Amino acid sequence: MTRQLLPALLAFLFAFPSWAQDHREGFEEFNWRARSARLYSEAEMRLHYDKVKPADIQAWQKELRADIKERLGVTRLEQSLAGYKPTGRMVDREQCDFGTRERWIIWTEPDVPLKCVILRPKGRSGKLPLVITPHGHNYNTELYAGICRDAHDSTSIEEGERDIAVQAVKEGYIAIAPATRGFGNTRLPSDIALGKGTSCRTLMVEDLLVGRTPVGDRVWDVMKLIDFAQENLPVDGKNIIVTGTSGGGTTTLFSGACDERISVSAPSSYFCTFSGSIGSMRHCECNYIPGILNVCEMSDIGGLTAPRPIYIIHGIHDQIFPIEETRKAFGELKAIYKDAGVEDKCQIYEGQQGHRYYKEGIWPFVKQQLR
Repeated sequence: MTRQLLPALLAFLFAFPSWAQDHREGFEEFNWRARSARLYSEAEMRLHYDKVKPADIQAWQKELRADIKERLGVTRLEQSLAGYKPTGRMVDREQCDFGTRERWIIWTEPDVPLKCVILRPKGRSGKLPLVITPHGHNYNTELYAGICRDAHDSTSIEEGERDIAVQAVKEGYIAIAPATRGFGNTRLPSDIALGKGTSCRTLMVEDLLVGRTPVGDRVWDVMKLIDFAQENLPVDGKNIIVTGTSGGGTTTLFSGACDERISVSAPSSYFCTFSGSIGSMRHCECNYIPGILNVCEMSDIGGLTAPRPIYIIHGIHDQIFPIEETRKAFGELKAIYKDAGVEDKCQIYEGQQGHRYYKEGIWPFVKQQLR
C-alpha cells in the first residue's frame, strides 16, 4: 500500500510549489487600495459642505454637530450623565521656575479617575485664559507638563516641542495637561502588568458595544475638565484654548467641534482627510468613528468651529497625515470660514519637519484671538 501511495505523494509534493504560486498570484490580483478608493468614492458624505453648499451655515452646523456627537457617543454620555459634576483631588504640588505644578485626579465619569497636571503661572492674579493640552500616543502622560522620565522624554520635548502645557503657562495662562483616556492609569490592569503603553483597542471594542468611541470619551473628558476648571480654578470662561498633537490633535479638533465654549482650537499633526490618512495607512484603532464618511470629511469637522478661531499646525514631512491631503482639507475648511465671514480666523502653520508639535506661531495667534 505504501509503495502504491508513494508516487501520488511525490507528485503532490512536486506540484505544491506550483499550486502555492498560483494561490499567491490569486491574492496579488486583489487590489486592496483600489477597493478602498471605490468605497470612499461611493461614501454618501451627505453633509459635506462642498456637496450641500448650505445657504444657512448655522443650520448646517447644528445638523452636523448633532450627528457627530451621536456617532462619537457624546450624546449618549450627556444623556446618561445628565447633570454630572466632575470632582477632583489634588495629589501633590511643587514650585517650578514658571509657577506651580499640581498633580490631580479628576473624575470625568463617576468611575473614571483621570490623572491631570494643572499648571499655574507665577505672578498672575484674577481670572486667566485656560489651555487644555490633550496628548497623543505618548506613554508618559505627563510629558506635556514638562515632566520627563528618561532621556527619550527630554529629547521629545527638546526636538518635538511637546511641553505644550509649560509653553501655555509661560504665556500667562492656566494649563491642564490630562492623561488621555486609555493611557496611564486608565489602561487595563493586564496591559499595565505587561508594560503596554495603551489600552486603545480594548477601549474601542468595548465602547462600540454600547454606542461609544474612544474619540467621544476623550472629547467628553475635555468637556468635563472645562466644567471642573470653571467651578474650581480662576479661569476666564470666555477664553478657553485646546491644543494637542497627533492623537491630541484628534481630541482637539473634535472637542472644538462639539463644545462651543472652546474659544480657540489648535490641532497639530492630525488635520487631514479621513480617506487620505487613517483610511489609507495603519493607525491606532482609537482613531475610527463608524460611518463617518457617510456624513462628512475632516474639513467639515473643522468647519463646526466657525466662527471661532482655528489654527492648523502640521509638518510638511508628516508620514502618516500627508501634507498634500492636509492642504486639500485646509482649502475646504478655509472656504467654510470665508462663507462665514471670518476667513482671517482660519490659519495654517506648516512646520519644516515631520510628525511633531510646532510652537512657532501658535501663541501669537492665540494672544491675538483672546476675547
